[in-house]
Amino acid sequence: MEDTADARRLPIGQVARLAGVTPKTLRHYDRLGVLRPAAVDPATGYRWYRPEQVEQVRLVRRLREFELPLEEVRRLLALVDDGDAFRSALADHRRRIDARVTRLRGVLHTIDHALTDPEGIVMSRAAAATDAGADLHRRLGADLFNDTWRLMELEDRSPADDVLMIHQAHASAYHWLQVGTPSNVARSHWLCSRVYCVVGRSEPALFHARLVLSTCQDHGIGDWDLAFAYESLARAYAVAGDRDEARRHADQARLAAGDITTDEDRELLLSDLETIPGVEG
Repeated sequence: MEDTADARRLPIGQVARLAGVTPKTLRHYDRLGVLRPAAVDPATGYRWYRPEQVEQVRLVRRLREFELPLEEVRRLLALVDDGDAFRSALADHRRRIDARVTRLRGVLHTIDHALTDPEGIVMSRAAAATDAGADLHRRLGADLFNDTWRLMELEDRSPADDVLMIHQAHASAYHWLQVGTPSNVARSHWLCSRVYCVVGRSEPALFHARLVLSTCQDHGIGDWDLAFAYESLARAYAVAGDRDEARRHADQARLAAGDITTDEDRELLLSDLETIPGVEG
């Protein structure tokens, strides 16, 4: 007759079905030391698991959905019983993901500058010669804009980096205010608002977010600039802890997204909204 310990063991195939993975995945977790079986038959090498390990496998699967590498998953599994440490490790990973998203946003904004600024990368040599001052403002505005993004992408940003990031965002805005279109001005205020959100300062974040919206409204700017005006307000209100206003402006951003002309820009706006805590659609 099978003893009690054996009766409580589950075969690898059953654990895989219950946890929503494949036996091959469980063997992979075992080889990497992420999740060891309770016992391995010395003759056949067959793996057996305890019933409570099913939930552990489900947790591993959920953590993998967060794009956590298996080495980090193994570390988090060891912290499950320490709630504070587990949440802290997960928060560190969120910051890394946010930095990655910011980096991609920076690439997109750089491309947008190139596409919308007629005096940018396609400016003729003759135009540059006749308008060197304006060209310098544009170049510095774009360079400072891009380097601000670089600083926002840093996962281990220091307090000194934060100070530099704030000053560069304002310096970029200054140069675009000299020669930029209203759209350039709106995007400059948007960058300032985002930077202040990153460092957790809600008052200046709201100040610049309101300037994004008023610039769009005063100059009849729609499409994704208007949608991102509402996004910046939603994010700034979230930093301020005002969830009702954050949700209200996120809803306005989603409505404005319906007028964005390209699918890519619309997806960019909607995915950016998903990074704001507490404004789920």
